[in-house]
Amino acid sequence: MMKREDVGGSGLVVDTCMWGKQKGLPRPYPVVCHLLDTAAVFLALWDVVVGARMRERIAGALGLSAEETRAVLAFWAGLHDLGKISPPFQVQVPEAFAAVREDPVYRCAPGAEAERGFRHEMATHWAVAELLAEAGYPGHRRVKAAVSHQVAQLLGGHHGRFGVALKAQQLAAPSAYQPGLGEEGWAAQRRVHFAELRRVVGAGAVPVGGLPAELAVVVAGLVVVADWLASQEKAIVPLLPPSGWAGAPAELDEHWRRARAAAQGLVREARLGRAEFTADRFEDMFPFAPNLLQRDLVEGLPRLVGERGSGLVLVTAPTGDGKTEAALFAASVLGRAAGARGLYFALPTMATADGMFPRVAEFAGRALGGERALTLLHSMARLSPVYAGPDADTGADAGDEGESAGGVVAGRATAVEAGQWLRGPKRGLLAPLGVGTVDQALAAVLPLVHNALRLFGLSEKVFVVDEAHAYGPWMHQLLTRLLEWLGAMGAPVVLLSATLTGRVATSLVDAYRRGAGFVEPSRVEPCYPGWLFVDAGTGEVSAPRATGSARERTVRVEVHQVAWDVDEQPDAVVVSGGRREALREVLRSVAEEGGTALVCCTTVAEAQRTYRDLCGAFPALAGTEGGVRLLHSRYPAGVRQRIAAECEAAYGKPGGPEEVARARPGSILVATQVVEQSLDLDFDLVVSDLAPLAQLLQRAGRGCRHERGASGRPGWAGDEDEPRLVVLEPVDRKKVTQVPQSWGTVYDPGLLHRTARLLRTRVAGGIAVPGDVQELVDAVYAPEFVEDLAGAAREELRRMDAEREARQMVERQQASMVEICAPADVAGDLYALSVHEAGVTEELLTTRLGADGRRVLCLYEQPDGALTLDEAGAVPLPRGGGNGPSRKELVQILRGVAPVPGSWLPGEAAGEPAPAGWAKQPLLREVVLLRMRPAGDGAWACVLGQQTIRVSPVGLEAAP
Repeated sequence: MMKREDVGGSGLVVDTCMWGKQKGLPRPYPVVCHLLDTAAVFLALWDVVVGARMRERIAGALGLSAEETRAVLAFWAGLHDLGKISPPFQVQVPEAFAAVREDPVYRCAPGAEAERGFRHEMATHWAVAELLAEAGYPGHRRVKAAVSHQVAQLLGGHHGRFGVALKAQQLAAPSAYQPGLGEEGWAAQRRVHFAELRRVVGAGAVPVGGLPAELAVVVAGLVVVADWLASQEKAIVPLLPPSGWAGAPAELDEHWRRARAAAQGLVREARLGRAEFTADRFEDMFPFAPNLLQRDLVEGLPRLVGERGSGLVLVTAPTGDGKTEAALFAASVLGRAAGARGLYFALPTMATADGMFPRVAEFAGRALGGERALTLLHSMARLSPVYAGPDADTGADAGDEGESAGGVVAGRATAVEAGQWLRGPKRGLLAPLGVGTVDQALAAVLPLVHNALRLFGLSEKVFVVDEAHAYGPWMHQLLTRLLEWLGAMGAPVVLLSATLTGRVATSLVDAYRRGAGFVEPSRVEPCYPGWLFVDAGTGEVSAPRATGSARERTVRVEVHQVAWDVDEQPDAVVVSGGRREALREVLRSVAEEGGTALVCCTTVAEAQRTYRDLCGAFPALAGTEGGVRLLHSRYPAGVRQRIAAECEAAYGKPGGPEEVARARPGSILVATQVVEQSLDLDFDLVVSDLAPLAQLLQRAGRGCRHERGASGRPGWAGDEDEPRLVVLEPVDRKKVTQVPQSWGTVYDPGLLHRTARLLRTRVAGGIAVPGDVQELVDAVYAPEFVEDLAGAAREELRRMDAEREARQMVERQQASMVEICAPADVAGDLYALSVHEAGVTEELLTTRLGADGRRVLCLYEQPDGALTLDEAGAVPLPRGGGNGPSRKELVQILRGVAPVPGSWLPGEAAGEPAPAGWAKQPLLREVVLLRMRPAGDGAWACVLGQQTIRVSPVGLEAAP
């Protein structure tokens, strides 16, 4: 390979010894080739992924024509690795650097090549800022406001973090501040690469303005994706220059032609296209007619959107009233109006995401055209049974902690295996369609690596948020910041809620409006059931539309005040007090006459004790298959999935007329809050420990959810349209609400006291659903609630309210301290998206389920001392090779992982040492291995610190 070629007689030469890629290749790949490859892929992405409106916005910000913008941005993308022309990078391939080291042209300060902390992306930031300024890009007395610096900083962030803005004196003598840049010979080589890339791409135009933050993250994301696609071994090998290739202008032109031709295939194979919202009629999207809520959206939303353009839709309705279909219809209307390229359906938990995945897949098959790759996004997605594909049984390429694009469902015109690329790390949100936990989206507004890539992944998509009411102050604060970014990007949003106060609704709506440029506050008072529309173009909030419900009913509420005396030993039952006797009495009709009941407990430990007690109280029922079931979060993942599937089959929607008319045999499900996340469970009776009103209403929604006919419900259940909710209120001897110590901080004590009083004083005749819901939800939070109390009771509730408000304020402030700033506050300095406090990690984001703190893996010791993943000893512990477990082994391991409270593993409790290769797998790094030994009665146990951890058919337990 020749070393240099004169460029246009200028005396500047392209040095093809400057390499850009080497790993896995037969020989080093010249950096100039990689720059051209990336620019070519960027062009393909720009044409295929970016919509016309986004292209127009970016061109308008730059002050360039459409064609000029296209070429200039591709040129920028190519420049991303210009910093590889620097001593610390080039020295990494000694044989290539040997010739450079001997060349007097490439002088550098002693030890410059050892500046390993000066990474190549940092060198890009420093070098490109100077070169773009020389090319005439607009400058500014404040460097961070100069277009040349903004572009350089953007490109310097292609590995996920944007660098600190440079200062004028640093740009005046860069190598003096950063010896790793090398001296003039290195700068000259970067300059000739810059010039040749610009010539070949045809990017002679100079922008007159920079990009606002909401557009900068789109371009930054495209650059990252173009780099990833162009860096694949399968992409580089066919383009390797032949022997004797010198990088002459004609040779670069030919390489560009070949790279352009290959780029289209790379983008197509990666499944990075645009979904099209083709269906416009509800009947074309779903195999049934719309209900009242859905029909009102069908009649009203298209007209509003047609007149005002896209924006935000807020839907409030009871559980089971068809909010999902309403959301997908609204997404179609908004997406078509906005020219959106897909959607992301965000849910609070992994369980709800798994349940929603097939529903969105079916919707996509009926209502969408174009590229319809659908990803499932949460940390355990690879274990989900709801998708099938080439690696459904082997897992997928390992992603970062907290993210796994575990499943990809293809559209009708594309093959399933083509979605393999989307399963890689950090790529799931790039798919046109996605279903996953909300934390996958909220990570975009934390200063984490590649947060800008996540923002790009959400751009030009409809963002659907289910259970918008369900998040605490921390998550709510992050959600409002994300809505602000989405408003700035012009992305449509659909918010769904079963119980949403006017205050919370207003905060969400106003966050979106702020992002869209409307800072004056609004006042939102949701209808229940109903919906409202926010116009992103004017910020106007439409009058809420009340829709009524075809499922109007009255929930019969019975409050049983019971004493709470609980033995905390893991194998004990609820003793003494009234809860045990009250629960048995309420459930006796189920055991004796048939029908189904849900018992919802506050903690996992209480659910386990309650399950044991009911098995002892009703041995005949417990002796039948499925007579008494237990469901909570503290099972190994695979076991919990199996139990959840059994519950869906036993308590789900009836399959046909015969099943509708047939009364179900007696069965009791004991569960925790996890049951609120099941999408379609139906019980004849719901029993719940006292909980905040919103949770009680969610649980009541599991009662008489489906039509079963007069013969389909047991006689004791009464009117099938009137679900029965029994609430067990813990009280002291004076009949005053007393929160058990074992509940800890699961619920706010003040909200429990407010809910208990509200149930006793205002719902004696039951709760009319949906008629009473919004008033009750607002009433339980109302400041004037305490005015009806007297003396000590009033002061005690005021104290609890003040403590709750203080805790919420702390959580909001903590979120505010770590979240990225609003797009309007970036002010040209993208470092604002990367600067962070120490300790900010993915683990800061949790969903309502599984926020227990730590994860453990039980290893079962066999008689010969071997460790296995199962009690029977059939699945040996996978050791993995030097690179960690294989895909199939990883799936086996993850099926055994269970969440536990952090208090179970105090300090640095390490458990069993992990196999050496496991540390390279992000999903396994924080897992604590427990060596379990037989403990009798089907249980296994290990001693860790001062306590014993047991695993048995009721899940994991701990005792001193």
